[in-house]
Amino acid sequence: MANQYEVLGKAPGSEELKKLSPKDVHLTIRGLSAGYGKMEILHNFDLTVSRAQSLCLIGPNGAGKSTILHSIYGFTNIFSGKIEIDGKEITNLTPAEKLQSVGIAYILQDNSVFPDMTVEENLLMGGFIKEKQDEAYEEAERIFKKYERLRNRRSQPAKVLSGGERRLLEISRALVMKPSILLVDEPSIGLEPRYIDMVFEILNDLQKNEKKTIIMVEQNAKKGLEFADIGYVLVSGQTAIAGKGDDLLKNPDVGRLFLGG
Repeated sequence: MANQYEVLGKAPGSEELKKLSPKDVHLTIRGLSAGYGKMEILHNFDLTVSRAQSLCLIGPNGAGKSTILHSIYGFTNIFSGKIEIDGKEITNLTPAEKLQSVGIAYILQDNSVFPDMTVEENLLMGGFIKEKQDEAYEEAERIFKKYERLRNRRSQPAKVLSGGERRLLEISRALVMKPSILLVDEPSIGLEPRYIDMVFEILNDLQKNEKKTIIMVEQNAKKGLEFADIGYVLVSGQTAIAGKGDDLLKNPDVGRLFLGG
């Protein structure tokens, strides 16, 4: 299977990656080797993303895309390398510490709403580690003000929501902690096309208007690269190609392997 990806060539170095995120660097990964148990999935992996920039990770199944999100958030064994936010090393912080002290939120790919709790209760679960619960309520009200779809159903159980509305609730729940970085795993998975567009519009609003940094894994490579400022193509735990999203969409090798071109 690996042979068809050999055409993608030599991995870009950290200097090349910096050129794609030259200003106001927010999150940096250097020489990261990580995995689960004793199995190493990422090998000497580098990443650079600027504040309020979006990065989409694409590649074949098993390439290590979700492992990057897991490593940033604290779900993997890290064998070597470091992860920094604004120059501060966060490699070994727990997920709770990463959410609370440095503002990293993770939006899972599986359906993670609590179906029998109300929409409002689900939303407030996003702030359960806040020391000041009042702030969680204030943020929830701000979210209800912004998203009419959730506001209209705030007192109803989450199981009545459509697939797109559930994804909106999952994203909104992550926002209650006021994170600066959103890790988004497969935002379009299992959704009808109209809801996929809605979810990407919401993410675009969060990046452009609320200045969130977004790192995303997306199986729908075309949709992910159309959305993202920059993209990394992962193969076997390393970056094979990195470039602006628009440039990767035009790249014939990327098109042939991942875009159905």
